[in-house]
Amino acid sequence: MADRKPLDAFAVTVMLTLCVLWGLQQVAVKLAAPHMGPIMQIGLRSVVAAALVYLLVAVRGGKMSFRDGTLAPGLAAGVLFALEFLCVAVGLQYTTASHISVFLYTAPIFTVLGLHWSIAGERLGKVQWAGIFAAFAGIALAFSNGFAVQGRDWADMLIGDALGVLGGILWAATTVLIRRSTLSEAPPATTLFYQLGVCGLILVVIAAAAGQGHGIEMTGIAWGSLVFQAVIVAFLSYLVWFWMLRNYLASRLSVFSFLTPLFGVAFGVLLLHDPLDPRFVAGAALVMLGVVMVNVSPRRKHA
Repeated sequence: MADRKPLDAFAVTVMLTLCVLWGLQQVAVKLAAPHMGPIMQIGLRSVVAAALVYLLVAVRGGKMSFRDGTLAPGLAAGVLFALEFLCVAVGLQYTTASHISVFLYTAPIFTVLGLHWSIAGERLGKVQWAGIFAAFAGIALAFSNGFAVQGRDWADMLIGDALGVLGGILWAATTVLIRRSTLSEAPPATTLFYQLGVCGLILVVIAAAAGQGHGIEMTGIAWGSLVFQAVIVAFLSYLVWFWMLRNYLASRLSVFSFLTPLFGVAFGVLLLHDPLDPRFVAGAALVMLGVVMVNVSPRRKHA
C-alpha cells in the first residue's frame, strides 16, 4: 500500500471546496422545497447518483458483484442511509438548515461511542471522553434555543432539531456497520452504490406515498438543486473524497470536515436568513470542539 502524503496546497484547496459543497447541501434542499418536496429531492438525487456510479464502474471496465458477501450489509447500510436522510428531509420542514447542519454533524461523536463499545482496538482516551461530554453539553445548549422561540414554533423547532441529531446517530450507525462488515474491504464505489441506490428507492417510494409526487414544479431552482445534489454532491464530491483518502493522510483530511457545519450555518444565514441565537452559537461551538477532541488519537501505553 502506498504511503499517504501530507496535505499540500492542492489538497487544502480540494478539501475547502468539498466542505463548501457539503455545507450548501441542506440549504439547497430547503431553497427548492417549495417546488419539490425534500424527501422527493433527496430520493431522486440518490437514484441519479447511484446510476452515475454504476455507469462509471462500467465505463472503467469494472463490474458490480453482489455475490461477494457484501449484499446483506450493503442493503442494511442503504436502509440506514435512507433513514438518515429521511430525518434530514423531514427535519428541514420543522427547523432551520443551520440547525440541521450542526446537529447532523454530531455523527462523529456517536461513531466513536459505537466503535468503543464494539471494537476492542477503538477504546477512548481521556481527551476523547472529555470531547463527548463537551459535545453533549453543546447539544443541550443548542437545543435550549428552541424554547426561546415565540408561539407554537418552539415545538416545531425542537422536533426538527431532534431529527437532526437522530440523523447524526443513523450516520454513525452506518459508519460502524461498514467498519464491522465485509463492506470495510469492498471498493468505495460498491459501498457508495449500495447506499445511494437503496436510499433513493426507499425515499422515492416514501415521497410518493406522502404525496410529494404531485405538484412538482421543475423551475430553475428545482433543476439547479437536483443537479447540484445528484451530480456535484452525491456523485462527484464523494468520489473525490474517496480519492483523497487513498492519497493523503486521513487524520489530516478529517480536520477539514469540521468546517462543513460552519459553512452550512453561514449559507443558512446568508441565503435563507436563518436567525442565530447566542445559545445556539455557543452550543454549536461546543459541539464542534467535542468533535475535534474525539478525533484526537488516545495515547497508547507502551509495553
